[in-house]
Amino acid sequence: MMALEQHAAPASRALADARGARPSGPSGRRRLVPLLVVVLLLGQMAVAMVTTAVQQTPTIDEPVYVGTAAEYVHEHRLRHNPEHPPLGKLVIGIGVALADPRLGPSFSGGSPDGSAAGFPGDQGRLGRYVLYESGNDPWRLMLFARLPVIALTLGFGLVVFAFAREVAGAPAGLAALGLYSFSPDVIAHGALATLDVPAAGFVLTSVWLLWRARRRPRRYVPLAGAALGAALATKMSTLAAVPVLVVLAGLSVWCARPPSESRRRVLVRAVAGAGVMALAAVAVVWVSYLVVDPRLRWAPQQHVPTVHGLRGLLVELLPFPQAYRDGMRIQFGFENHPWQGFLFGRLYTGSLWYYLPAALLVKTPLGMLALWAAGAGALVAVRRLRPLAPYLLVPTAVLLAAAMLGSRDFGTRYALFVPMFLAVAAGCVLAVRRRWAPLAVGALVLCVAVSSLRTYPYYLPYSNEAFGGPAKTRLRLHDSNVDWGQDLGRLADRLRERYRGERVWLVYKGSGVPSFYGIRAADPRKVPLGEVRGLLVVSDSSAAKATGRLARLIDTSRPIDTVGHSITIYRR
Repeated sequence: MMALEQHAAPASRALADARGARPSGPSGRRRLVPLLVVVLLLGQMAVAMVTTAVQQTPTIDEPVYVGTAAEYVHEHRLRHNPEHPPLGKLVIGIGVALADPRLGPSFSGGSPDGSAAGFPGDQGRLGRYVLYESGNDPWRLMLFARLPVIALTLGFGLVVFAFAREVAGAPAGLAALGLYSFSPDVIAHGALATLDVPAAGFVLTSVWLLWRARRRPRRYVPLAGAALGAALATKMSTLAAVPVLVVLAGLSVWCARPPSESRRRVLVRAVAGAGVMALAAVAVVWVSYLVVDPRLRWAPQQHVPTVHGLRGLLVELLPFPQAYRDGMRIQFGFENHPWQGFLFGRLYTGSLWYYLPAALLVKTPLGMLALWAAGAGALVAVRRLRPLAPYLLVPTAVLLAAAMLGSRDFGTRYALFVPMFLAVAAGCVLAVRRRWAPLAVGALVLCVAVSSLRTYPYYLPYSNEAFGGPAKTRLRLHDSNVDWGQDLGRLADRLRERYRGERVWLVYKGSGVPSFYGIRAADPRKVPLGEVRGLLVVSDSSAAKATGRLARLIDTSRPIDTVGHSITIYRR
């Protein structure tokens, strides 16, 4: 541990000097270089996310979150989307509030003063109403809703940099930030008004603060608890990290013990530190609900299933508001649903335990995979890095195992903590004192950057070169890995530019409204096969799961065009 602190101290002092004083001479300029590189890396990431956000139509989940955020902001109701806690939607709500959307009388259940029971439809219907049926511009509203998540994603990039820099110096921090800022998955989902990046980033922030608590536990343990609470108040899947992070809190307090203090006293302090962290996390969850409605009125719009056995007991023991516990029951209900998955051309019902590792293998740049492996190996093999291994590798492994046991094989967005945590681990390869290490790390980060830039602006369907790039992702994966409904606007432009006046038959998997974008199309599954002539347009996720009539339509048609690597146009 002393070796780690001695190694990180010069970089920390350099960064502090660069912030607090005007650089002078060659040494001052050298201290300024890391800050300039940080700005450049985050700047290119911001450009990639904002331009992507401007071009993409709403994905499947976004209208639900935007509609619920509008409900939080304007109605202060806990009613829709209880399966996800409020904090992430409150972040999205900042953008929604700035956009100041029009909300018709139906938004308040038909009552001008909002005194009625609230919007009468389900959460999907609520999102469509806010975006498309209230006189709003969905392009503008979606951009405003996405901007707070983009800002948060950039903030987590600073956490990645600071974490790796404190352990292994400024070059390690820059390498870690390079991997993070060029990660296609992080860019893709950081540009959306969804909850996956915020939840993963809050967990990473909590772990970073726990690492800092090894020196100053009184300051950083409560802050780490607050960050963990923010994760829990964003997505319930982060509950799997709670036991690990509580133990790490105790470990950090133990490592900060004075040499003269007795083991018994230190043990009591470690247990107390773990308790403080847990209490802080619980408090943040409660506050997130109180911000929405100080009276905590809970009127679920959807059915809340009854959960029995160990799961039911777990839900009852959670020290959270009733709305949170009912949301957990709904999540457990989802786990009992027979979802369909698609992996390497195979359509199946249920889930495959190896789905997420396989999907990560496809959708992660090859240089990043190599650096992840090297970073994990360095944390285990290099003596001065071993204290960091429990903080980076154990939470990653536990969260990944929990996600692998889930019933929904929908995409790598359920494992976005992996590129965040392992970016820090990869940066630590530079702590290995070998002449080849800086050159090898720099070359691999450059390869990642080139692979990421080549896929711009189609980050959602990215796959690495070994699997054919984004044009081939649809052959191996589906849903949010490739086609999440994001290219409806691009499809409208393509039809106007190349196929004006032709008959269009559309099978679209998404939450957008085709007619709003000027697409006039009929559903080919509702008429005899012989009547389907002209352009057959099919979302690639629908094509991956095609059976019966749709499968016959595709088999008897000729592919002629693709849109955003997520929608295929056939001629029939």
